[in-house]
Amino acid sequence: MLDAVLRRGDPLDQAAPPLLRPVPRADDRALALAIAQEALRWLADLDALIDGATRLTLPEDAKARTVLRLMLVQVLRLGLPPHAVIATGLPLLVGGPRRLAHGVFSTIVGSADKGADLLPPVPSLPEAVAARWGLAWGERAQAIAAGIAVPPPLDLTLADSEATGQWAERLGGTSLMPGHVRLPRGQAVETLAGYEEGAWWVQDLAAALPARLLGQPQGAGRALDLCAAPGGKTLQIAAAGWQVTALDKSARRLERLSANLERTGLAATVVAADALTWEPEAPFDAILVDAPCSATGTCRRHPDVLHRMPAIEELSVLQASLLERAAGWLAPGGTLVYAVCSLEPEEGEAQARRLAGQGLTPVPVTADELPAGLVPTAEGWLRTDPGMFPEQGGLDGFFAARWRRG
Repeated sequence: MLDAVLRRGDPLDQAAPPLLRPVPRADDRALALAIAQEALRWLADLDALIDGATRLTLPEDAKARTVLRLMLVQVLRLGLPPHAVIATGLPLLVGGPRRLAHGVFSTIVGSADKGADLLPPVPSLPEAVAARWGLAWGERAQAIAAGIAVPPPLDLTLADSEATGQWAERLGGTSLMPGHVRLPRGQAVETLAGYEEGAWWVQDLAAALPARLLGQPQGAGRALDLCAAPGGKTLQIAAAGWQVTALDKSARRLERLSANLERTGLAATVVAADALTWEPEAPFDAILVDAPCSATGTCRRHPDVLHRMPAIEELSVLQASLLERAAGWLAPGGTLVYAVCSLEPEEGEAQARRLAGQGLTPVPVTADELPAGLVPTAEGWLRTDPGMFPEQGGLDGFFAARWRRG
């Protein structure tokens, strides 16, 4: 899994399933994935430990370095006993530098046994990411890094927001706003109350905010969810009472959306098509453009995005094209919301500025549309990052802006 991310640049959530499929036990699959995720979360700091314990620097792609990363993170972050880690780690280097790896591992772990705090409280960002976010966010970059230190809790969006108190009590969770319940991480989703009857779906709180900005329809309103898969926002829009068209060019990803519609009993027209060539039969009263992006805002749950340099320039061109097409499909008086799960201003703020002058009137986001303590930007946009709400478990990084056609 590490090789797929670091050498090939594959997203971990795509690389992991086929690699884990031969592992028979579910708990072993979960452990393997957790080891890979934590190694990626703390990669720069693990490498610093390894380099400090070797006379000659191991090549970046050396198998011994990769195995040491996996071994060290199991002890230093997952709390597994060193003897078990040695027993499972060193066999990966059969025919290779096992003695070197054993010596480096023992030296580092021996320091931990003597009370040394080997990993910093906040993971070090990769150099390219630190430079980019330092320019974009200044001092916020350190708060964002702090928000990445631990995997996030489990957020649920409720089909019926009026039942928030009931579900928070039944599930033993907390709520940060109506229609939301937050649970501790590590729970098997399919076993939770309300899953089978479709009372909720998994969705980070920040990811749930853009669809809320569409509001509720006046009568039989038509809404378009552009780039809709895997479907959390489609479910939200349908639950709010809209007649939803869910458009995505990935038929495979739309299968998951359709399954969630069936589980929740919500309705949407699902269309597999490329938004750059597709044309609607009639304008829409509401459009959500949840555009493809670098996904750097999801780094606390997908730390692999920190190590895959996104093609931001190419993505920003695509985002601008999608926004321009969507703006042309909006009925008079209709609402357009643009959103990305990105921490890159080129994909968020810059796109919102670029849309000015296309016959749309900005509609500022208001504080009462957001969780208590979260405020809109001076421009009336939504901007979240992983450093926000640290005591409550944090948020993903999102940008959203809203307009109305006059």
